[in-house]
Amino acid sequence: MALCLVIPLQAQGATLPLLGDGSDMSASAERRLGDRIIRELYRDPDFVDDPVLTDYVQGVWQPLLASARARGDLTPELDERFAWRIVLGRDRSVNAFALPGGYFGVHLGLLAVVSSRDELASVLGHELSHVTQRHISRLISRSNQQTPWMIGAMILGALAASKNPDAGNAMIVGGQALSAQSQLNFSRDMEREADRIGFGVMTQAGFEALGFVGMFDKLQQASRLNDSGAYPYLRSHPLTTERIADMQSRLPLGASHGADVLPGSTHAMLTARARVLSGAGGDALRGWLAQADDVGLSGQAAAQRAGVLYGAAMAASRMRDVAQARKQFARLQKLALDDPEAVRQVRWLGLEIELAARDLPRPQVLALAGNAGLDLSKPTGVLRRPELVLQAQLAMQAGQSQVLDQVAQNLQGWLLGQPNDALVWQWLASIYAAQNQSLRALRAEAEARVAQLDYAGALDRLKAAQERLRDIGASGSRADHIDASIIDTRRRQIEVLVKEQAQES
Repeated sequence: MALCLVIPLQAQGATLPLLGDGSDMSASAERRLGDRIIRELYRDPDFVDDPVLTDYVQGVWQPLLASARARGDLTPELDERFAWRIVLGRDRSVNAFALPGGYFGVHLGLLAVVSSRDELASVLGHELSHVTQRHISRLISRSNQQTPWMIGAMILGALAASKNPDAGNAMIVGGQALSAQSQLNFSRDMEREADRIGFGVMTQAGFEALGFVGMFDKLQQASRLNDSGAYPYLRSHPLTTERIADMQSRLPLGASHGADVLPGSTHAMLTARARVLSGAGGDALRGWLAQADDVGLSGQAAAQRAGVLYGAAMAASRMRDVAQARKQFARLQKLALDDPEAVRQVRWLGLEIELAARDLPRPQVLALAGNAGLDLSKPTGVLRRPELVLQAQLAMQAGQSQVLDQVAQNLQGWLLGQPNDALVWQWLASIYAAQNQSLRALRAEAEARVAQLDYAGALDRLKAAQERLRDIGASGSRADHIDASIIDTRRRQIEVLVKEQAQES
């Protein structure tokens, strides 16, 4: 997804005497505008929901949200009304962005260059603070002569333009939208406030203050190299000596202002994953294998070697070269990894490689799951999202009734707390279909579409379920009749949402 920040340029010299929530735009109106924009982004073929990277980003994001709540930066009203969702884009440019209504985006290119969780936290904390301080809604309110539709079209046009300038220009409708775009620019005061509050949010969340300065150092070096477009974050958040000096002054007394950060094994492997997913062309994938076979690799630090071997194993798997993937994975396993999380990441990659091979006999599938701590025949306690998705994939290959039942229960348990997880709903639909539970499968497919705000698509799935019910007729079981009642109620609810969407268009 070739995305730019919602605010692609900074207003030169623009100032606001009062920051914080002075917006005329209600939180509900801003959320509706954000919903309209994110609905289009979910349809973008470059939108990516990789469970491993999403789990990593959420591990940074959730502590930041908790910190903002504890500090009072995120008010209960805003917390309830906004989405607070992050989407990942398969784009190699270094960028992150905030949308109206509490939606945020991160390019895989950003994940590929940050040296630590602390540096990622500095970017996300900054973007979070733009939203909690209502900077976006204040700027939209300054364009109150524009309709929400016009503003939404302008923002989508700016996002599309980074991928295809002609398409972007077509989406920016007329001079009015261009005028609105020129007004949607963060002021220098807003940038400084987002730095200050974001710094407080990230440090109170337990991240190292050096992460902020380290990220500034990366951006400053890029700006000196005459940014060629790989760093759109520089254009939307141009560095100033005041911003850099302010962040450096906030470091603890005596702390280094420019220490190089050496990533640990976990971070090095996840950085490699982001690079593989964002540059999936054949030449890029083969490049990973060349790096793994380079004689100079043995002279690098263990974490760096782990990153290269992880990337090589994953790249070989994506090229369908199972033997090469297994070879590089075996080399990766022999490294003395530095923490249990790194061991877990390696284990997950091994399961992905074997699942992609698709040549495993059923007993071997069950043995793989057991060795990875994902016993498919009984409850396995609290699972992280990558484990849950891997478990679903393993269950589909195993194909045993008991296994499918247990994994369906695990998926349902997750969805009780995460009802907007479209990917997990889709896997639940697949499990139900494998069990010949067509009604439940169609309803789960509908919920997957609801999670991505595709209410028309959800309604289509629910109508298909009702047609299936008519085919079943009086011969249906008691469970079918219970499902019928749920589907009927859900259809009425979704029809209301479809009408509301049509009215907003």
